[in-house]
Amino acid sequence: MTEHDSYDSPWKEILSTYFEAFTAFFFPRIHQEIDWSRSYERLDKELRQITREAKIGKRFADHLVKVWKKDGQEAWVLVHVEVQGQFDPDFGYRVFVYHYRIHDLYRLPVASLAVLADENPRWYVDGYDTELWGCTNRFRFPSVKVLDYGKQWEMLESSANPFAVVVMAHLRTAETKETDEKRLEYKLSLTKALYRRGWTKQQILDLYRFIDWVMRLPKDMEAAYHKELFRYEEEIRMPYVTTAERIGIEKGEKIGVRKGKAEAIKETAINLFSIETITDEQIAQVTKLDIEEIRRLRQEHEARSGQQE
Repeated sequence: MTEHDSYDSPWKEILSTYFEAFTAFFFPRIHQEIDWSRSYERLDKELRQITREAKIGKRFADHLVKVWKKDGQEAWVLVHVEVQGQFDPDFGYRVFVYHYRIHDLYRLPVASLAVLADENPRWYVDGYDTELWGCTNRFRFPSVKVLDYGKQWEMLESSANPFAVVVMAHLRTAETKETDEKRLEYKLSLTKALYRRGWTKQQILDLYRFIDWVMRLPKDMEAAYHKELFRYEEEIRMPYVTTAERIGIEKGEKIGVRKGKAEAIKETAINLFSIETITDEQIAQVTKLDIEEIRRLRQEHEARSGQQE
């Protein structure tokens, strides 16, 4: 088991990137009523205003999006993804408060949608009710339970929707909390399947990032995972970019904020030396450095490593 399996940030990122696919997968009836030709607009500023006004504590993977219905009417969609390991007893109340605050501040029609990605098979929530002396409030919202998709594995494997992969990765992560060996097996299987679904390079990279982010492994198994992935990419003659961007380029970009672009690129190359299956020519292709520069960096890196030993 890894030190910490974090779900909320990966869910936020993938939901932001593939909001239409998210709606089609989890809420198909609502998806059919939205005019996607007009695209959609994220309302981050308005969401921050609502959460400040609500003052009900921590929120997880919440998104507020402006869409247009097919009749031309503007509508707002508020998405809550509950990604904690245990259920939140105040979840229904939180959805109700956010929903009400949108109405109070902006007086616009809003649909509140909930995805329950927790690990409690008995916890379901789709509303919030209050009653006192005949004064009744009954609030209902559409909600889906990620655990329930575990019974539809064949559908998930054949689906062309990116969120089928998101759900499979989420479920496999929860399933393998106590067994790193099985997680490595599932992680490789899910990653290799990305290449067989006919998706674009960017879709593969986005979903690869989600899988790699949630299905964390110990360092030795991460190395085994990357080694096998490079071998597989070579076998199917796909570009050597997926793992390279994860291990090298992303680290290089972070370093670049502090050290500058040229030094960051060199750091990227050095990061890639740790992968036995990637050649100097491939590193040169990824980093855009001259092959002689790559060889010089490798010699210096190996010399330093030898001195440390």
